[in-house]
Amino acid sequence: MERLWKKPFILMTIGNLFLFIAFYMLYPTLPLFIKQLGGNESQVGLAMGAFMLSAVIFRPIVGGLLDRFGRRPFIIWGLVLFILAMYMYDWVGGIIVLMGLRILHGMSWAVSTTSIITAVTDMIPPSRRGEGMGWFSTSMTLAMAIGPLFGIWIAQNQSFSALFLIAVVLSGAALLLTIGAKMPFRPQSGARRIELFEKSVLPIAVSVFFLFIAYGGITTFVPLFADSIQVNSGTFFLAFAATLAFSRPISGKLSDRYGELFVIVPALVITICSLIVLSFSTGLIGVLVSAVLFGLGFGSAQPALQAATIRLARLDRIGVANASISTANDLGIGLGAIMLGWVSQYTSYQVLFGVSAASVALSLLLFTFFVKRLLKNKELYPTNNISLPSKQADAVSK
Repeated sequence: MERLWKKPFILMTIGNLFLFIAFYMLYPTLPLFIKQLGGNESQVGLAMGAFMLSAVIFRPIVGGLLDRFGRRPFIIWGLVLFILAMYMYDWVGGIIVLMGLRILHGMSWAVSTTSIITAVTDMIPPSRRGEGMGWFSTSMTLAMAIGPLFGIWIAQNQSFSALFLIAVVLSGAALLLTIGAKMPFRPQSGARRIELFEKSVLPIAVSVFFLFIAYGGITTFVPLFADSIQVNSGTFFLAFAATLAFSRPISGKLSDRYGELFVIVPALVITICSLIVLSFSTGLIGVLVSAVLFGLGFGSAQPALQAATIRLARLDRIGVANASISTANDLGIGLGAIMLGWVSQYTSYQVLFGVSAASVALSLLLFTFFVKRLLKNKELYPTNNISLPSKQADAVSK
């Protein structure tokens, strides 16, 4: 069996952990920060959505550039810009300035995360892709557990200024770690123009979009919902992340052994159930049950969908394929946060989570009718991916 745990993969995974801890420290605390600035729930949704919609604009451009020029330059400059944006939160004094900063921060997020994920997919042996993506995704999982709890504790016991400063330090650690990783790179063969989207993964991207609408609702409004029923939102994220950490490596191995279909369909069904439970929750027990189910369902579906994306994409267009799926992620989170912000303002949190469940149900239907057939065809005709010329297939450090 090909070796997975090499030094570059370890450095990238740990660096990704620090980056995502910094990112998730803001998720339960930024809505509170916006409220402190005088914003309402609709503006909370707009601020969270502006970040992701900015990422949507830049990810396709970055994906094409990655396949042309390599991964390392974009990792470095993306993280430098991310650190700068994180530092500038401490200077924000109003909602309008905050919206502009969220756009800048979203751009840096698009550049850094797209290039990191693409570099990692280059490092993972094809025979262990599901397992590798499962373990790499676990770094995000641990960040989901540590980040929200850490962020809430700092905001409550220190200050928002301390919160932003610590996030800057963590982002700097991510930069130092990822710079030290050797990155294989396969140049795009015969490329004359930069591609902005990989058409072969469009059906998966649409399914992922509707799944991440629900994720946007969870990450943006669970802190406010939990506060309204007098539950610490950190307990939701802790239970969610603990379940993710347990389920992702297992679901990754199942995906490699039995195929992505074996994992994704039941995972989406479990995700729907988790949102229905949350919509009826009135206390800690319901919130915890929903968190466990959401961690099991969403946590199993996301890396399997990522592995399916790599399997369907051309070998010389992995960067743009990753960017296409990440764009669907961000668009779902961004539009979901904005749309569900309006829903919560004019109806209730219960309706919000019900709408989120319906969005995942639509994701399941789209996956069943469109993606399932493509994956089965790939199993029958595995040589559809275009091979690179031998001299280009050799890894080049870049």
